Amino acid sequence: MNTLHWHRLLVGTGLLVLLGGITYSCKDFLDVPPQGALDSKTLTNSIGVEGTLIAAYRGLDCTNSTNANWGCAASNWVWGSVPSDDAYKGSEATDQPGVTDIELYNWTTGSADDYLNDKWSAVYEGVFRSNATLRLLRRVRTEKPKEIDDATAHSIEGEALFLRAHYHFEGMRLWGTIPYYFENDTLDFKKTNVGVNDTTLILADLDSASKLLPATPRNDEKGRATKWTALAYKGKVQVYAHDYAGAITTLNAVVASGVFGLETSFDHVWTGFQQFADGPETILAYQASANDGEPDGNKANYGERLNFPHSDSPFGCCGFHQPSQNLVNTFVVDDSGLPKALTNPAWNARNTNYVASVNDTLDPRVDWTVGRDSVPYKDWGLHLPKWIRAPGYGGLYSPKKNIHEKASGAESKVGWAPAQLNSVHIHIYRYADLLLLLAEANIEQGNVDAARLLVNQIRTRAGQTAQGCGSADTVLTKKYPGCVGDTRMAVPINDPTIKWATYKVGLYTTPWTDPVFARTAVRLERKLELAMEGQRFFDLRRWGAADTVITNYVTTEKTRRSYLTAAADFTPRYHLFPIPSVQIELSKVGGQSKLCQNPGWGGATCP
Repeated sequence: MNTLHWHRLLVGTGLLVLLGGITYSCKDFLDVPPQGALDSKTLTNSIGVEGTLIAAYRGLDCTNSTNANWGCAASNWVWGSVPSDDAYKGSEATDQPGVTDIELYNWTTGSADDYLNDKWSAVYEGVFRSNATLRLLRRVRTEKPKEIDDATAHSIEGEALFLRAHYHFEGMRLWGTIPYYFENDTLDFKKTNVGVNDTTLILADLDSASKLLPATPRNDEKGRATKWTALAYKGKVQVYAHDYAGAITTLNAVVASGVFGLETSFDHVWTGFQQFADGPETILAYQASANDGEPDGNKANYGERLNFPHSDSPFGCCGFHQPSQNLVNTFVVDDSGLPKALTNPAWNARNTNYVASVNDTLDPRVDWTVGRDSVPYKDWGLHLPKWIRAPGYGGLYSPKKNIHEKASGAESKVGWAPAQLNSVHIHIYRYADLLLLLAEANIEQGNVDAARLLVNQIRTRAGQTAQGCGSADTVLTKKYPGCVGDTRMAVPINDPTIKWATYKVGLYTTPWTDPVFARTAVRLERKLELAMEGQRFFDLRRWGAADTVITNYVTTEKTRRSYLTAAADFTPRYHLFPIPSVQIELSKVGGQSKLCQNPGWGGATCP
């Protein structure tokens, strides 16, 4: 299955430096003797344009690939999971204190500010690369009109506009009103955020992109944006803007196209097996690539590499992004297979570890999402207590979605701690997310039972398969003799080999008429389906539910994880992240900052 060719990135990056007139103060870069020269004549051609565009796609994940760049991970685990009820920072107290400050809502400390600046810089690096593509494309079309045919030029322009919209949307989700940069803007990054209607501008770019892009990926490279990618993204932005009627129209058109669909089994969604990469569920993903000739593995899943089991696990490090007890409790179901979080007020009372037990009736998605003791961990054998770096601090569970399968061949063979590098594509937007956004929009427009049918599609898929034995590991087969000779990683949820849970997924069979109940059920389904995917905190904030949910979460979790007693009270200022202080300073013109700070964070606030 064809994906984007990352080897073109080198050309694109060199082009960006040349065209942007930016001086980079990277020590390693300056210490390397000049390897050659690039000039406008070298770059003003189709290869230069394509390279610049690939560089714009590369911005979906940490582009510098240094140990300080976890805040720019494609999954948004630092911003969408850790500040929510999905996950603890994990690891141990002294490692990556910036993420600890994000988790404790101490967002004005130096460490937190550094992380925020990493994300801000990554957002605008992506914007800059997208605009560089548009500028160079225009130049080539003017100077060499036969170099790029019309259809290709339209697609390149559409892809760049789509990416520009995505990067601005990323910034808007974190900071609210941000400067919007176009290809003709002066490259001093001193535009104001005062009075900017980012939503309108993002939607305009997506509309333009959808008209320019082909219906199928250019060159059959399935990582590329298409007309339907742009329209799907437009529907997401409309939901965020509370334009529910518009979102229904847009998303229904995407559904009717048949371009996207749910994978038949949940284990095909997050996987290192190449036959499932960029499958029907993928709308937009970071195309992680390992073992492709890059000597340090930096085109792999760099932003996720901290998020593997630690210590004596097969991965050796680093134990971050650990699922919370609250999240694991959410996967418990009642006798009908519906979430107890919906049907039982005491759903979050359990404080003890969910070690493998058939006495626990669970949604099978828990064991595609969470590593828990004595349960097979994909095909790596049993998840064991010694895999946890500091259980008294980060909890007893490991992340699982971003982990490659042993048999997939996705693990890197090069780089620092290559066992943590893989080619698992990082979903930024997938079809299940789209269906739940459509369900949400239908509820808000009074089409309550239409939402039930959409949710049931996702729950039906969730009930197809569960974690199987996965391997012939001797520790596993000694504990579970029924696994001898059975290396199936995915099995039916009632398979007799399963001894680590009783799995059940019920459907909503009674028509929905109550919008309050329906809204609660859809929001809960998003928590279950998209757990640990960097979506949860943004969902809570756009629903206006963050104040209550986060306050209740911290109140309970501080009895489980004592360090959370230091968490600041969640107040309205946390509805937006503070703009990084260095960006406020850099935006000054004549001593006056062009960027206004978000409310509650000090400095000049936006009018």
